[in-house]
Formats: sequence, C-alpha cells, structure tokens
Amino acid sequence: MRSLFLMLLATPALADGPMDAAAFDAYTQGKTLTFGVAGNPAYGVEQYQPNQRVVWSFQDGDCSNGVWYESKGSICFRYDFDPEPKCWKFYDEPSGLRAVFMNRPDTSVLYEAQDSSEPLICPGPDLGV
Repeated sequence: MRSLFLMLLATPALADGPMDAAAFDAYTQGKTLTFGVAGNPAYGVEQYQPNQRVVWSFQDGDCSNGVWYESKGSICFRYDFDPEPKCWKFYDEPSGLRAVFMNRPDTSVLYEAQDSSEPLICPGPDLGV
C-alpha cells in the first residue's frame, strides 16, 4: 500500500493547470484531433491550421471554419455557424487533451480520442483548406 502511495506521488498531477495559448498552439498546430465525450468517442473532429484558424466538424460531415484565441485563461473558439464564443480550459494529460467547457463547466468535458496529421475532408470550395 505504501508503494502505491509513493508511486502516486511520483506521477505527474493531472491538474498542472490549463494550457495557455502558446502551449495549446504548440500541441495542436498541424493536427486533426478527434474529440469524444463520455459514451461517445467520436463527438467531433477539429483541424488546427496556421494563424489560429480551425475547421470543426461534428460527425455528420458538415464543416465550419473558425478561429481560436485566448481569453481570461481559456481557449475560446468562434465559428461561422455560431458567433457566440465557446470557451474551454485545455489540460495536457498523459492520454491526450482534456477540455472543460467554461460556458457551462459542469456539463461538458471532451477528451482527445485520436490525433492525425490528415486534413478534414469537407464539402464545399472554401472549407477545410
């Protein structure tokens, strides 16, 4: 039992604090991340592009362009389909990113389920480029 306690002390804390814009950009740049929620490992996919641009797709295949920025310690996203910012605290954990929705922190937590360097395939001439 004592060795388990010592091992837990030696394990990096999961709550090292949320990522700032520089850490988030370094982690996500050029990636396409699939995010899941409890009970749904394929909630949506986001492609991270230069200049804090993103393309988001729920699993229905429809894509929306957006931007991300840091605000009050959160990483916020604004998409073409919804001008209301969606703000998250991102945590870099051993299994990948964990994101807590700050607009309603008790309702949504996303988990990185997969990462890829492949771009999203989106319908329409201006999406996913």
